[in-house]
Amino acid sequence: MAVVSAVALLFHLFLSWLLIVQFKLGLVGAATSLNAAWWVVVIGHLEFWFYMFLIVLAGNLRNAQVAVAAISICINLYGWEMMVFLGFNAAISVRISNELGAGRPRAAKFSILVVIMSSLVFGLVFFSLVLVLKDVYGVPFTNSPDVVAAVTDLAVVFAFTLLLSSVQPVLTGVAVGAGWQTLVAYINLGCYYLVGVPVGCLLAYYFDQGVKGMWSGMLTGVGLQTLVLTGITAGTNWDKEAMEAESRIRKWGGSVDEPANKD
Repeated sequence: MAVVSAVALLFHLFLSWLLIVQFKLGLVGAATSLNAAWWVVVIGHLEFWFYMFLIVLAGNLRNAQVAVAAISICINLYGWEMMVFLGFNAAISVRISNELGAGRPRAAKFSILVVIMSSLVFGLVFFSLVLVLKDVYGVPFTNSPDVVAAVTDLAVVFAFTLLLSSVQPVLTGVAVGAGWQTLVAYINLGCYYLVGVPVGCLLAYYFDQGVKGMWSGMLTGVGLQTLVLTGITAGTNWDKEAMEAESRIRKWGGSVDEPANKD
């Protein structure tokens, strides 16, 4: 929760500078920045609580000590990896809002492409490392052979989770930058709690797949979220979004420099 709050604070400070100093929106800019920062907290906590909920559910599995330990190790590693992509999330969010507000839809689309490709490179590195080190990546965290074996068994689904999670925060940042915070919150809620948790419980308890089934449910939720956000981003008319953003800035009393072209 401290990490989510810190990210929200940094996002709030940068967006306040952008709207108040650069776009000269004054009090309206300050209010808009604060509102956007609150949504970052909501979106971040929905995801954070989901992973904590998985640990609670793992406590009801057979051999609960091993299950909880294995999931906890993977979630901690996942959290470390996410620090990289939360940086991409904040950067693309501010960049998209900046480009749309300045009336540059092509620059916004190019920024999305660059950040997605960059984050994918990191994601593929993490994906490959887990698969190559699948027999030993849990060893630094435990001296229990049973826990190490359980973590090894999770390697494939965990690696795919890391790969998907290299793109998902970027797409979330794009959505927040475009002003779709409410939509993202509902997508997170639906994908994690209405799909991920039920699928995980079904696989873990009914099909007796244990920890791997529980994590596969999480992977399903993350995969669906990534798919939905990809569809929304790809289907968006960015020229229209730029015109609407520029119109709102003018309506609120801000000034927008006219670019030589809309690139």
